[in-house]
Amino acid sequence: MKIEKEDHIIEKAKEVLNNNHQPGGFTLPCQGLYPFQWNWDSGFIAIGYAHYDMVRAMKELHTLLDAQWENGFIPHIVFHNESDTYFPGPDYHEAGLHPQSSERYRSSGMTQPPVLGFVLKRIYEIADNKPTVLSQIKKLIDKVFKNHEYFYTHRDPNQEGLVYIYHNWESGTDNSPIWDGVFEHMDPPEYEFERRDTTHVDASQRPSKREYDHYLHIIEIAKQNRYDDTKIAELSPFLVQDPLLNAMLISSNEALIYLYELLGDTTGKIVQLKAWQDKAKRQFNQKLFDEELGAYVHYDLRNDTPIRKLCSSSFAPLFANIPDGEKASKMVDSLMERFGSPDQYLCASFDPTSEDYNPKKYWRGPVWINVNWLLHHGVKYYGYDELADRIKEDTLTLIEKYGFYEYFDARKGASDTGYGGNNFSWSAALTIDLLKQNTN
Repeated sequence: MKIEKEDHIIEKAKEVLNNNHQPGGFTLPCQGLYPFQWNWDSGFIAIGYAHYDMVRAMKELHTLLDAQWENGFIPHIVFHNESDTYFPGPDYHEAGLHPQSSERYRSSGMTQPPVLGFVLKRIYEIADNKPTVLSQIKKLIDKVFKNHEYFYTHRDPNQEGLVYIYHNWESGTDNSPIWDGVFEHMDPPEYEFERRDTTHVDASQRPSKREYDHYLHIIEIAKQNRYDDTKIAELSPFLVQDPLLNAMLISSNEALIYLYELLGDTTGKIVQLKAWQDKAKRQFNQKLFDEELGAYVHYDLRNDTPIRKLCSSSFAPLFANIPDGEKASKMVDSLMERFGSPDQYLCASFDPTSEDYNPKKYWRGPVWINVNWLLHHGVKYYGYDELADRIKEDTLTLIEKYGFYEYFDARKGASDTGYGGNNFSWSAALTIDLLKQNTN
């Protein structure tokens, strides 16, 4: 891609971020569809800002962490502002039922993949004035550590080193076919509610009404138990060890170790992080790697069984340096065999060879820029430079052809547009980082 074209794309990406930025110091994922602050979105967004506005990058993270609960939990949505364009909103979530929820901010009572550790490290790598940025990181890092402590203390009932999610929204991959089998064990009521997402996006590209019944049923159980993690682990019909969320936690552990070493930690946090890492990586490889499929799978704790389906999350552990070289080789073979057809852009969010694959429906098949960013860095770490280049090129081709959409049809030539929200913030932010990565 020529430098002039790259510069033009970067300027357009900056416009997206700047237009989505709010006076309260946070950035919307996109206008209308997502009118609040989302947890892992803000992490990826901060990486983009770091390339041209470090003050705004750090403010994005400060604003998110200001809403952290007393127990270290960071909600997946922080409702800083009023909006009637999104359901379920703060009045439905009722996160204040938890005795340690934030007194200053309304939020949801679920979380998202913990990316802030490696986000802080990436921001440090980008920074020109590293001493100044490190001093700013010092103000945030203990809060991120406390979030990790929350996961290992409250979300690992078997003390395995692997943490659970109690709602599919916590995975970030909201309506993936991964969850279909879990939902088959549930029979939720028919809820009456008014959705807002389908007023912004074609309903065929979004989860169905019946899927939303399952989503709300899980929230209702959590609310009935005041979002108590012990009760949720006992009663929630949805309890899954997700390789994406756990890989993000492990990658962020490693990043915190690196940053605490730079800061000269004397509090024992490095020792604790290394202990979590050793157990988590060992159990991750023993429990979640599927030799036959050649990748990592989800584990359904409630029904005590692996979920033997492949999706983009199955390869996220490459980003966290979890597999050894032999496993990484098998993963690359599996990725190329299932996802890497020449007529497909990498990387579909669900196995394109499966009958459950839907190339236009949210997390049931489309390409997502944040996952491609993770996979690009993951395969590059293991020395698969040609594959890393293809993932990067496919990503930039989609952006150049269609713009900064939320997600994209993986089939080449099958569509003339992107899907979901347009002018989507993390698509813009991570495109900046992909184009700038060789300069930092």
